[in-house]
Amino acid sequence: MVRISTLFTSLTVTLLAAVGVDAAANQLTQVSNFGTNPTNVRMYLYRPTRVASPPPLLVAMHYCSGTAQAYFTGTSYANLADQYGYLVIYPNAPDSGGCWDVHSTATLTHNAGGDSLGIASMVRYAISTYGVDPNRVFMTGTSSGAMMTNVLAGAYPDLFKAGAAFAGVPYACFAGSGMWNSDCATGRTSKTAQAWGDLVRNGYPGYTGARPKLQIWHGTNDETLNYNNFGEAIKQWTNVFGVSTTPTSTQTNSPVNGWTRSSYGPNFQAISAQGVTHNIPVQANDVISWFGLNQPPSTSVPVTTPPVTTPPTGPTTTYTPPPTTTAPNTPLQTLYGQCGGIGWTGPKACASPARCVYSNDWYSQCLP
Repeated sequence: MVRISTLFTSLTVTLLAAVGVDAAANQLTQVSNFGTNPTNVRMYLYRPTRVASPPPLLVAMHYCSGTAQAYFTGTSYANLADQYGYLVIYPNAPDSGGCWDVHSTATLTHNAGGDSLGIASMVRYAISTYGVDPNRVFMTGTSSGAMMTNVLAGAYPDLFKAGAAFAGVPYACFAGSGMWNSDCATGRTSKTAQAWGDLVRNGYPGYTGARPKLQIWHGTNDETLNYNNFGEAIKQWTNVFGVSTTPTSTQTNSPVNGWTRSSYGPNFQAISAQGVTHNIPVQANDVISWFGLNQPPSTSVPVTTPPVTTPPTGPTTTYTPPPTTTAPNTPLQTLYGQCGGIGWTGPKACASPARCVYSNDWYSQCLP
C-alpha cells in the first residue's frame, strides 16, 4: 500500500511555490478546549484587526503533509480577511503525515467522531464564543483539505453555508479501513449519481435542511488524485442538489486562461483546469467571491480568545487589495455570468440586482 504522506511530500514545497507566500497583518493563535475533539485536531485562529459585526467565519484546511501554519502563510485567505473582516480557522490534522481522516465511518457521519467532529466543534465554539454569524460559515481546502471539505459538506450541512474544494475527491470516495484508497485516488472508483448522492445523504441521516453550495476545482493532469474524480464529484453533487449533470452555463478561460467553469444552477460549480497537475493554484479571490465574503466590514468588534500559543510567522510583505471592476451600462450579463477579465469580450455590466464583482485579473462575475 502506498501511504498518502509519501505521495504528498513533494507537494508541500511545490504548492507553496505555486500559490505564493503571503504575510497577513496578524499572527495565528492556538485555541484549546474548544469542545468535543476525539482525535486531537488542533485549532488555530486568525483574527484581523478590523472584524465585521457579526463576523463571518472561514475554515481553511491544509493539504496532506501540510500544517495550519503552512496553509496560513501559503494562501491569501488571511490577507483577504484583513481587507474584509472575517475570521479564519486553520485546523491542524493530528495524523503524523499531516493527512485528514476522510475515510472512517466516524468522520463521515454527523457527530460520530473522527477529525470532522473536531472541526465541527471549532465552528460551534466560534459561534458561541466569538459571536460568529451562523449563516455565514464557510469552508475550503486543498487536496486532503479538499477531501475534508467534501466530508464536512456531507456530514455537517447544518454548520456550513458553502465550500470550495481544490483537487479533492467525492464525499466517501476514500471510505475504508486505511488513510489511503488507491481505487479512488487512481480514478477506478465509479458510481451512479444516485449512489453517490445517497452516500452524502447517509452522512447525516434524517437531515432535511439546506445543503451548502459547493465549488470543486481539479486539474486535468492531476497525477495524485485522478481527474476522473472530478466527473464523479459532479455526478454526486448534482444529484444532491437535484439538478441535471448538464451545465446551465459554461465559461471558458474562467477564472484563468485555459480553465473552464461549469455552473449547475446557483449552488454548484465545477472548474476544470486544463493541463494543471495536482499542484493546482488556489484561487482565493474567486473563493471568497463565491462565498460573498468580499465586502469590507462596516464596524469593528473585539474578539476575545483564551490563552494562546503563537506559532512563528514568515516575513512581512505589503498586500495590495484587488481593483474595483467598473463596467459600462450595456449590454447586461445575467446572474452568475462572467462580466470581466483579461480577454473577456462579452457583457461587462450585470442585470439588476446583480453587480460585477472582481475575482482576479482573468475573471469577474455577476453576483447578488
